[in-house]
This record gives sequence, C-alpha cells and structure tokens, in this order.
Amino acid sequence: MRPAPDSALDNAVELEPEHAEVIRATLPVVGAHIDQITPLFYSKMFAAHPDLLRDRFNRGNQRQGAQQKALAASIATFATHLVDPALPHPRELLSRIGHKHVSLGVTEPEYRIVHEHLFAAIVEVLGADTVTPEIAAAWDRVYWLMATTLIDFERELYDAAGVEPGDVFRETRVVQRLDDASGVVTFVVESADAERPLPGFLPGQYISVGARLSDGARQLRQYSLVNRGGDGRLAFSVRRVLAEENTPDGEVSSWLHDTVHTGDSLEITLPAGDLTIDTEAGTPLVLISAGIGVTPMVGILEYLAAETPMRRTVILHADRSTTSHPLRETVADLATRLSDVYLRAWYRADGHGLLDVTRVDLPADADYYLCGGTEFLQYVRAQLMSAGIPSDRVHFELFAPNDWLLDAEQTPVPA
Repeated sequence: MRPAPDSALDNAVELEPEHAEVIRATLPVVGAHIDQITPLFYSKMFAAHPDLLRDRFNRGNQRQGAQQKALAASIATFATHLVDPALPHPRELLSRIGHKHVSLGVTEPEYRIVHEHLFAAIVEVLGADTVTPEIAAAWDRVYWLMATTLIDFERELYDAAGVEPGDVFRETRVVQRLDDASGVVTFVVESADAERPLPGFLPGQYISVGARLSDGARQLRQYSLVNRGGDGRLAFSVRRVLAEENTPDGEVSSWLHDTVHTGDSLEITLPAGDLTIDTEAGTPLVLISAGIGVTPMVGILEYLAAETPMRRTVILHADRSTTSHPLRETVADLATRLSDVYLRAWYRADGHGLLDVTRVDLPADADYYLCGGTEFLQYVRAQLMSAGIPSDRVHFELFAPNDWLLDAEQTPVPA
C-alpha cells in the first residue's frame, strides 16, 4: 500500500496564529505532565472500550508503557512543527503511523474515541482552571489537524489497496512452516478463499497477524514479509520473544511457535509499511540489520534476486553468533544470485566486535535501509552521519511503536 506522490502528507497544514501562540506557551506544561496524562488516557479509554485492549492494542506494549510514550511523542512532535514550520516536517512520523493504522484496520470513528478520552485526561491532570477554553480549543485544533491528515492519508492507502476503510483482515491457510536453525519460524500462507487471492506487495512491507489467544483476546502483531510475492502467497518469519526482567514471554510469538502448523487457519491483514525500496531506481542499496531486523532485508533481497540482480547491493548484519543469526543461509543463498554484491556479518560471541560501516566500501549515491533495536539504529545512524551520508538517503524501521524518537546524534554502544 503506497499512496500517490501527492498525498495527504504533502498538504500544507497550518495552525491559526491565535492557537499557535497558545500552543507555544503551553507545550512545556503539557510536556511536563505527559507521563501522567497518557496512562490516565489509556485507562479511561480501555475502561469505556475494553474490546480495544483485548482485540486491537498490544497488551505487552501497554504493560511496559511503550504505546503511551509513542502517542505522547507523536502529538508533541506534530504540535512543535506547527508552531515552528522551520523544523523538519514530521512526514515520516505520520507515514509510519498511517501504515501501522491501516495494518490494524483503524477507521475514522476511532479517532473520536481517542479524542474524547485524551482530552478528559488532560483536564483531569492539569485541572479545569488551567485548561481554559482558549487552551482547550488550541490543543483540540492540533489534535484534529493531525487526525485529519492521518485519516486522509489512511483513506489513500485503503483506496490503493482497493478496499473499504478497515476491510484489511483475511482468513488464510498455512501451506508451509519452515523452522530455521536459529529458532526463527517462517510461515507461508495463502488465501482460504480461492476466489480472493492475497495481493502482491512492495519489498520491505509487513502484515499483521491476528492471534486468537486462550483468554478470548485477538492480539495483533506485525511481521515483515520475507518472500517476493505476486504468486498469491505471503511468507513471514517470527522469532519467539523470550521473557526478560519485568517482561513476560511474547504472547503472539509464543502462540505462533507453539500452536500454528501446516494446514491451520490464520488471520492476517493486507500488506502495509513504508520501509520499501524504490523498485524503479537503479541506485545502489545498503541493507543494514541486527537480529530479527534482517527480515525486511530478506524480502528486499528476494525481490532483487528475481527482478534486478545487477543492482549494486551491500548487505551488513550484526548478531550474537552464527547460530542466532536468523535466516543466515537464506541471505547467503540470495547473495549468490546477485551479480554485484558485498556481504558481511559481525558476531559478538566470535570476537568480531561491533558492526562498523567505516570498514566497508560504501557505494556512492546509495540508499540505506536499517532495521534493528533502538541502540543499534542510533549507533549506525550516527556512523552514517559521520560518514557524510545525507539523512534523506537513510531509511529505518524499529519493531516498536516509537521509532520516530530515535536521535541520530546520540551514539550509545549496542548491547
């Protein structure tokens, strides 16, 4: 799902001067209390609409507070741009949110639900005396400017897919389950309805999987597509999320690993996602990943091997060891099918050190695609910035709800 170049995200959005003045004055106050506002908002919304937590929102992210931080960051970032248009346009933020919403089947009425409970939380935390009608009107305007932009953009994505808003869920049948040596499992699915085959997709996109869990909840998670597509089949790879301190095992990844086999039914959504290569371009590609972040790169490599094997491609990956490297043999095989390729991996357990792009001959005018954990992406983006790579050539994805918070100027060493 990709909109036309002239999309809702490119339309100029301006905040009226009187509202802009209020937002400038109150941004610090709202920002200082956002950690109180957002949890209260979610508790209010889920109390009124428990089905949203059960069937739509990621319960794991809610327990950890990740989703709350994402909402706060997105609204604050949008408001900051509105009062200072000289700052970078939050186009990538809005595109990432819009694609995620479409992959979950979000529709316009849900924005009204969010609005109702978010503003109730703001008033409760800051106090009715603080949130004057003037302040309420200004923040209301910010919210609806952002919401309308997203609604229009998401409608473009639904239109491009040829479906009504929200009509993205499909029943499929698992035709193959492949267990990788790394512990990752790849599921290949096709439509349960022969008259309604699954669509093609752009290399780098993902689908959502709906897991019907034992407590009756339908939890949704996104997984990158690792096949070329176009034959009515979609393939995605899943790493089991293991419990860590203060976090339990992953609900959906465990369910998929333990209960889903060849011949089983599985609910998925149509492909979405904006970490996609320009299939019309011939410029070099540099694919940089860590851990399970290799999956969108595999989808990209499948496309390149089949369609443009002459395109210069550099493949860089970081992992704990050769045995933990997901789809390692698949990547190596795909690399042999490209005529102008460089492949290198760094394994910490083997003493290879950290991935270092300065040790690689980076092709001129390349586009860079990054996927991995937060610290890894910060670390690599800082390297690319130091190497003089323009930011508009660096595209990234973090498998978390707040990837637009990454700051390329921070350079923590990956764990």
